[in-house]
Amino acid sequence: MENATNELIVVMTKGINDELSSVGLTIANGAITAGMTVGVFLTSNAIDLVRKNGVDHTHVHPMESLKGLLDDFIARGGKVWACPPCTSARGYNQDSIVEGVEIQGASVIFERMKTGAATVSF
Repeated sequence: MENATNELIVVMTKGINDELSSVGLTIANGAITAGMTVGVFLTSNAIDLVRKNGVDHTHVHPMESLKGLLDDFIARGGKVWACPPCTSARGYNQDSIVEGVEIQGASVIFERMKTGAATVSF
């Protein structure tokens, strides 16, 4: 029997200075284009992707700008969750991060994984 899913969780650990952050957001946007429900869970250095003004001037060539990728993902209904201990360790709170991002623990992705969500990590 084939296990099919229409949900993808992208776990990201790379920050604004690593091209894998662009790859993760590009994959997340592509999954939305393919009709999937997509969530991005940010941990470690990836938290800086959602710090206010954090991606405004960052562009990892040849990819689209991180700001454009993130804004597009959120505008198209993608969910972004930021790890609570990782945000706290950097002195960030809900007011420090961009609109549309929730500070949520890993349980938010575990609930989706238990119902069959596919996962990829960057």
